[in-house]
Formats: sequence, structure tokens, C-alpha cells
Amino acid sequence: MEGFFRFVHFTGFYNVTVGHLIMIAVGLFFIYLAIKKDYEPLLLVPIGFGILIGNIPFLENVGLQLGIYEKGSVLNYLYLGVVKGIYPPLIFLGIGAMTDFSALLSNPKLLLLGAAAQVGIFVTMMGALALGFSPQEAGAIGIIGGADGPTAIFLSSKLAPELIGAIAIAAYSYMALVPVIQPPIMKLLTTREERLIKMKPSRQVSRTEKIMFPIFAFIITAFLSPGAIPLLGMLFFGNLLKESGVTERLGNTARTALIDIVTILLGVTVGASTQATTFLRPKSILIFVLGAFSFMVATASGLLFAKFMNLFLKGENKINPLIGAAGVSAVPDSARVVHTVGHKEDPTNFLLMHAMGPNVAGVIGSAVAAGILLAILTKTLAF
Repeated sequence: MEGFFRFVHFTGFYNVTVGHLIMIAVGLFFIYLAIKKDYEPLLLVPIGFGILIGNIPFLENVGLQLGIYEKGSVLNYLYLGVVKGIYPPLIFLGIGAMTDFSALLSNPKLLLLGAAAQVGIFVTMMGALALGFSPQEAGAIGIIGGADGPTAIFLSSKLAPELIGAIAIAAYSYMALVPVIQPPIMKLLTTREERLIKMKPSRQVSRTEKIMFPIFAFIITAFLSPGAIPLLGMLFFGNLLKESGVTERLGNTARTALIDIVTILLGVTVGASTQATTFLRPKSILIFVLGAFSFMVATASGLLFAKFMNLFLKGENKINPLIGAAGVSAVPDSARVVHTVGHKEDPTNFLLMHAMGPNVAGVIGSAVAAGILLAILTKTLAF
């Protein structure tokens, strides 16, 4: 009987709490959204199942080494890739190897839209400070507005490691909900006449331009924001592998097998980090609210700046303000949403390639913003 009672004490049924059940329901909801609604399944399925893994109750601190926060456990070792900021640069390597910067190179002024969308980061940072978060925590929370999960994880691992779980889940949740969040804001801030604007076709970008861009773009952005070197370096290195024409095997590995493996590990461990005993706190709820606010401000900033640019552009040089919403870094989903909204207004209007310009600029912009925040907010810097 003693052995039986010991067994019972170790079961999840005995150790379950309301918090565990809430988080399991959240995990199941993420999986539902991924499979039924097709919302970012490559992210939400690993994260959703990771939430299930992290919230199966067990007896803690008895030497079993099961939980993600217990030193020596397998999950804890895998989670080091998140805590130490290893996974985000590898994700950026794959993104770089998949990204075509032609849309941006053919119309460089679209870079301004990617920069404008980063306003959400700094506005949300101010809001987090007003709510009592420390400057480091506020900076890590603000980066959610960039709609870039790897960048959010990278910055929070440096500034606020204790908030990684909540920040990562918020960032990836809002990335997955781009088709739900952005269209109402796009329609609210633009007129039908603006949504019907047809942009002139992009010019053909030469192979030389494509090869030179990642090299010089990295040098310029890294000099401007050295704190983002791990992210920007891998992003532009991956793009050079793609565009050089002599490293196809390496580029193919980076954009397929490597990024898939890292996405699995990142998604599962981020999901498992939502262990109810450490995750369900008032701060986590505030982070979700601030994250939603940040994402909406970023979307609105891109749209409004596109309208502002049109005040100085004439005729066929005018841009469709909808593409300003793609200035957030959710590649390529925000660009697809822009195209879908524009296509519903006019089935002959194709905005996808135009929207990819500010979309990839947003990736660069969010990484640069993260580097700037890292430089400003790192406690150990002394002058």
C-alpha cells in the first residue's frame, strides 16, 4: 500500500492545479487554431504541444529532473537555446536564405515604412514603464511590436530572462493572428480610394545588386546597431548564401532542414516554458495586453506613414497605404494580408510583391531596434 500511495503522489492527477488546466486549454486552443484555422501551423503546433508538455503536473523538486526549469533535465538543456539566445540567430539564418530583397531594392523608399512600423516598439516601452516594469523589462516587452518572435526572444534573453516565456508566447501569438488583427486597422485608417491605388511595376533588380546588398547592408546596420550583430549577421549571411549562386547546397540547408529543426526546438521549448507554477502571474497578463497594443500601434504607424509619404508623391509614384501595414516583421504573413485586403477591393490589384518591400525592411528594422535597446538598457555598460 505504501508503494501504491507513493505512485499516486507522483501522478499528474494528484498534482494538478487549476493553473495547469488553464494552460492545457490554451495549448489545445493553439493547436486548434493551427489545424482548423491554418494560423501559422509551423509555429502554433510546436508551441501548443509544448504548452501541453510543460503543463503535465508532476511532483517538483524531488530529484526527478523533469521540468523545463529543473537543472539537469532534458527540457532544461534544450531550453538553453532560448535562454542563451542561440535559436534566434539560427532562425534568422534560415529567414535570410529564404528572403528575396528585390522588392526593397527596386523601390528603396519602402525602407521608410519598415522603419515607421517600429514606432510601436518604443510607444509600448513607454507604456510598460508607466505600468511599473523596469526599463529592461519594458524594452523586452516593447519589441513584441516588431512582430518578430526570434528578435523578441533574443532581446528578452539579454534584458529580462525571467519574462522570456510570456514575451515569446505573446510575440508568436500575435504573429499567428496577423490575419485577424491587421485587416480592421487597415480598413479603419484608409479610404476605399486609397485601397484602390495601383502601384507601378517594380523594376528588374540585377544579380550584382542582390549580391552586394547583404554585404553592404550588414556593414551599415551593424555599425549603426552592434547589439544586433548576431541577428543581422546571420540574416544577411543567409541571404548571401541564397544570392551568390555558388553556395546553393548551404542556402538550401539553411532554408529547409536547419530552420525546420530549430523551429521545432524553439516552439516546443517556448511552449513548455509556460509551466503554470511559474508562468501564470499578473505580469504575464499585462505582457499580453501590452503586446496586443504594441502590434496595433506598429500596424497603424506603418499605414499612417504611407499616407504621409503620398503627400509628396505624384501620379504613378504614389504608394498604396495598405502596404504600410506590412512594415511589421511578420514575414510573409503581413504581406499576404495586405494583398488579400487590396485584392478584395479590386481583384486586378496585386500588392504582394510591393508589400514584401516594407515587410523585409521590418525584419531589418526590428533587429536594429533590438540592438539599440540592448545598448541603451544593458545594466553592465559603464561610461
